[in-house]
Amino acid sequence: MANDSDDDVMDAFIDKFKTEKYKNAFNEETWEEEMDRIPIFMTKAPDEIDPKKYPELVALQSMIHDEDRTPEEKAEDLKNEGTSYFKAKKYKQAAMSYTAALVMKSKNQDLNAVLFSNRAAAHFHLGNMRSALNDATAAKKLKPDHLKALVRGAQCCTELRNFGEALKWCDEGLKLYPTDRKLQELRATADKNNRVSDRDARKAKAKQKKLLGEKEALLKAVQDRGIKFLPSVRPRCSSDSDDDEDGEPSTRGLSQLSLDGLNSGEVTGAQVYLNQEDGALYWPVLFLYPEHQQSDFISTFCENHCFLDHLTVMFGEELPPWDTDHKYCPSDLQLFFEDEQKETLYQVDSQTSLLRALQHQRYFVKAGTPSFIVLVKGSPFCKQYLSDKKVHSLK
Repeated sequence: MANDSDDDVMDAFIDKFKTEKYKNAFNEETWEEEMDRIPIFMTKAPDEIDPKKYPELVALQSMIHDEDRTPEEKAEDLKNEGTSYFKAKKYKQAAMSYTAALVMKSKNQDLNAVLFSNRAAAHFHLGNMRSALNDATAAKKLKPDHLKALVRGAQCCTELRNFGEALKWCDEGLKLYPTDRKLQELRATADKNNRVSDRDARKAKAKQKKLLGEKEALLKAVQDRGIKFLPSVRPRCSSDSDDDEDGEPSTRGLSQLSLDGLNSGEVTGAQVYLNQEDGALYWPVLFLYPEHQQSDFISTFCENHCFLDHLTVMFGEELPPWDTDHKYCPSDLQLFFEDEQKETLYQVDSQTSLLRALQHQRYFVKAGTPSFIVLVKGSPFCKQYLSDKKVHSLK
C-alpha cells in the first residue's frame, strides 16, 4: 500500500508538469500527423517506409522478418500486412506483401492458397487479369474448394472475354456451393455473353466464307477474260523475272492474284467487282489529261460500256473548270493506253468497250486500276505529246 512519501513524490511529479513543458509531447499543430505515424493509430499504410519517420513501424517489420520466426509466422504477418494495404486500396503494395509471404515457402497449404487468392484479388484491381487468373488457378490447385479463388477465376475469365472458361469455373464452384449468389450471377453473365460470342463467331465465319466465294468468282472472271496484270500485284519469288523468254511481261501465277492485288491504287479504295445479276465486271478507271495535269476517276465502269458513254457525261453540258478554252468536246477527244514495256501508245476508239481494250495483248492493268490518256485531237499539245512516241491503233 502506498505511504505518504509515495504520495508526496507523485504530487511533486504532477506539480512539475504545471511549471515545465514536456519536451516529447505532440506538437499542437501537427499532432494528428504525428499520431498517424504510430502503427496502432494508423488509418492507412504509407507508400514508403522511412526509418526516421516511422521508427515504430520499422521495429514491427523487423519482428516480422526476425530469423528466429518460422516461415509460417513470417508468411502470416506478411499476409496481414498485405491485407492492410489492400484495405487501404494500395493494391500494388498488397501484391508485393503477398508475394513476399509466398517467398517464405510456408508448408501450410491453406495459408498459401489464401495468399494466392489474395494476390489474385490485388492483381484483379490493378487490371492484371492474366496474372490474377494464374494466381486464382494456383489457389484452386492447392485448395479446390476455395470459394474466393473460384469466384476470382470466373471474374478474370469474364474480363478476358473467355466466356467458355468462365462457365467452367462457375460450374465447378456451383457443384461445391450451389447456392452461392455471386457464382450464380457470374454464370448467368458468362452464359449470356458466351451465346452472343458464339453467334458472332458463326456470323463472322459465314461472312468470311461468302467473301472467299466472291473472291474466287472474281478472280476466275478476270482469268476467263484473259485480262493481264503487271507482275507487281502478285507475290514474287527470287527466281521470278519481269519478262518471259519472249520479252513479254510475265502473267504466270495469275491464279495467285489476291483480292488485295485487285484493289485500286486510288484513295477511294474502289476495286473491280463482279456483278452477280448481269455477270459483268465493273472496274475503277482513271482518265488522265496530261495537257492540264488533271484526272478523272470513275469508280464503276462496266466492262461492256464504251468510253464515249462516260466522256459524254464528263464533257456534256457542264465542262470542267480547267477547260477554259472549251476544247474537250467528246467528238474531238482521242484516247490512248500506254505500253510501258515497249514505250508505245495504243489509240483506243471512243466507241470501243472497256473489255475489248483490257483484252488487248499489250494491255496490262496496273495497281488494279486501268488508266487511259485523253487528248484533244489535232491540238498543238496533242501533236507535241505524240511526236516522240510510237503510236499504234487498237486492233
